[in-house]
Amino acid sequence: MPLQVPVLDDRTQAQLVEETLARVPVHTPEWTNFNAGDPGVTLVELFAFLTENLLYRANQIPERNRKKFLSLLGLPLAPGSSAQGLVSFANERGELRAATFATGFEVRAGEVPFRTESGLEVLPIELAVFAKRRLAADASTEQYYRELYRSFQQQEAPAHVQLYETTPFSGFGDSGVKVDEDTVDGSLWIALLQRPVDKPFAARRPATLEALAGRMLTLGLVPLVESTGLGRHLLLGGREERLREKVRVELVRDPVAPSREPRFQRLAEFEMPETPATVEIRLPERAALDFRNELEPLEAGAGERPPGLEDTDSGERLITWLRVTWPTGSSARVGWLGGNCAAVRQRTRVQGEVLTPGTGAPDQFVTLANRPVLPGTVRVWVQGFASAWEEIEDLFAAGPEVATTDPRQPPGVASPAVGPTNVFQLDAEAGTLRFGDGFRGRRPPAGAEVRVDYDFGVGSAGNVERGAIKSGVGLPPGFKVANPVRTWGGGDAESVAAGEQRIPRFLQHRDRLVTAEDFESIAWQTPGIELGRLDVLPAYHPRLSPNEPGDAPGVVTLLVVPRRDPVHPEAPAPDSSFLNALCEYLEPRRLVTTELFLRGPTYVDLWLAIGFNAVAGRSFAEVRDEVEVAVRQFLSPLPLNPGPPADAPVLERETPEDLVRRRGWPLRKSITTGELMVIVSRVSGVASVNRVGLAVGEEAESATVELSGLELPRIARLSVTEGEPISLADLRGRTAVSATGSDPNAPRPIAVPVIPREC
Repeated sequence: MPLQVPVLDDRTQAQLVEETLARVPVHTPEWTNFNAGDPGVTLVELFAFLTENLLYRANQIPERNRKKFLSLLGLPLAPGSSAQGLVSFANERGELRAATFATGFEVRAGEVPFRTESGLEVLPIELAVFAKRRLAADASTEQYYRELYRSFQQQEAPAHVQLYETTPFSGFGDSGVKVDEDTVDGSLWIALLQRPVDKPFAARRPATLEALAGRMLTLGLVPLVESTGLGRHLLLGGREERLREKVRVELVRDPVAPSREPRFQRLAEFEMPETPATVEIRLPERAALDFRNELEPLEAGAGERPPGLEDTDSGERLITWLRVTWPTGSSARVGWLGGNCAAVRQRTRVQGEVLTPGTGAPDQFVTLANRPVLPGTVRVWVQGFASAWEEIEDLFAAGPEVATTDPRQPPGVASPAVGPTNVFQLDAEAGTLRFGDGFRGRRPPAGAEVRVDYDFGVGSAGNVERGAIKSGVGLPPGFKVANPVRTWGGGDAESVAAGEQRIPRFLQHRDRLVTAEDFESIAWQTPGIELGRLDVLPAYHPRLSPNEPGDAPGVVTLLVVPRRDPVHPEAPAPDSSFLNALCEYLEPRRLVTTELFLRGPTYVDLWLAIGFNAVAGRSFAEVRDEVEVAVRQFLSPLPLNPGPPADAPVLERETPEDLVRRRGWPLRKSITTGELMVIVSRVSGVASVNRVGLAVGEEAESATVELSGLELPRIARLSVTEGEPISLADLRGRTAVSATGSDPNAPRPIAVPVIPREC
């Protein structure tokens, strides 16, 4: 059971003064003046103040005892984690040259500092990203462009023609762009432009080319991951399955006669990342960068040519084009693409902090001034030793101060290798260092000066929104910085109270994933994420069909749902950052013989039409809103109070509705119109329920929807009306044309730009 904290005395100064003065008439009846200015009252207030301080210190003794009990049990409190993110620099008005920013360059979101993870060159250019966005043109429009092609080329247009419009990448909104379905060529085009301040553009063009030639352009890429099929797969023996698509970056060279088609020079090829990442691209020499587009107006953007720039100013500033291409049939969705980017991590560097001098005693213990400390960043310097002391996970693995011979070995046999000697053990959550006892690790000598370098963070306060990072220490004049996406991964250190609640489970699993209860208990402790729901499916393989829990020994599948999703609040889906944090936390704790799958839910879109009659005297609009809330809560994938689920009362019978509220919609539970009618009828103000129409996607209406595997319901459209419900056909409206997958072996259609209409 959790350790109860006794309160020795909780009286305040005012209460002590009141109690003391109340006893005065009994012990000293001659004292009759109790005004605030009386010297006796002043002395009573003084001693009451001192007593209150003593009581406060006495009440801290149980808190120290609790921490000591946790330490004796060997229960580690989870340390805080540091947020990470991506920033983009812009040299808008600085000198016309490449500026180098070293590793550890500090940028800020208000008072929260971040530091770059690597150095980068910020090039004096402006980047604009475009996409050839696919258009579904009618027959008359397509015929018009075929006739235009025949009049220009003096021949018939090819059969495979796809019309498109040039769209700035930001025009796709928060949903990003699915490169194989939304674009005609599976590519994004990056225009390298001169800065608006570099006028006249023609005269400053040679200087810009000179500043770019042979330099390193760092591209930032933010992928968006779909919930369907999303997941991570940890194989047996500690290996992880990773199959990623190849992305190619090419430089567009001048068109050549007679075809007047552009040439492409490959600059880099990399695997599509799962989280926001940066890629370094080495630009070629000056001659290759100088792009001269001498095409006719009707030729711009056709086929594999770069898209045309409608803005005359942008056309004058154009230096060259880069094409970022994904393979045919790619499932990649890109949320943001830009240049002059660097990965950052929220941390503050402390150098040369002076600690308590060495005493020469065993098990020396010191506390750092700041926390939470970031593991792996601590370096200890002890006077008399040339190199820094190393961090070690367990001092029992350290070697002795003085090399000794193992008496258990016969003469002539070398003693077994011992561990490092100059080591220390770090408690990142408490910010404490512990040194060895001489037999296991060296003791800092008596009087030796001890200094330490380390990084510490601010925990969850480092998770800032997009655009919050906007300043930098030492940022040159004319430069700007911003984060194109929110930062992620910051988490606060675990409290003592939370650690106490884990004592029974920790003593059971010892931080190892063995039973289903272990998986649930440990996964909820993952730092840096907000987990809303977790389902443990033992012996279940998500890639086998049909398959039920218990059919695949040695396999464990975790269905995880985040607590919040700003894009899809009613149907949250884990992104790659969320899964990566969970994967990194569970990987060292699982057994090597366990194959682990991390998956998000597969949502099934439901169309619901409900008709009911309201109680006389009640506002129909008010009752309708209550019905919608009740239905959405009943079908929600998250419980009413997201978090570690509490156990149901033993003596109470749990209804299906109670189970949904406590755990979210259960896996493999069918959805029936009968249950939905019961939920609607329980709403105050509903007199009767006429009918509930239910369907999945484009399928016909059905009284039951079967769910299997990792499927959970998602309401695509909900209609609540008085009387009879509307038909599902009217609810769906006109059937939208769904995007179909591309054949990887089929040739891409010829891209033809649509000329924008002018007012």
